[in-house]
Amino acid sequence: MGGYILDLTIIALLVIGITAVMGVVTNGIGVKLFGGKKKNVFVDKSGRIQTGWKSVGGSKK
Repeated sequence: MGGYILDLTIIALLVIGITAVMGVVTNGIGVKLFGGKKKNVFVDKSGRIQTGWKSVGGSKK
């Protein structure tokens, strides 16, 4: 019974992991191929909105 649970857990983790990696890779390929001129529009807008904000967290070296 323990072997079955171990096998089930390993397969579940593999399926979830492979699905997550495939999603990220597919999204990256889609942005590169079909992004066109506006592929950075959300990153650029976010950067413009956050200009002048105070930095929080992290270490202050």
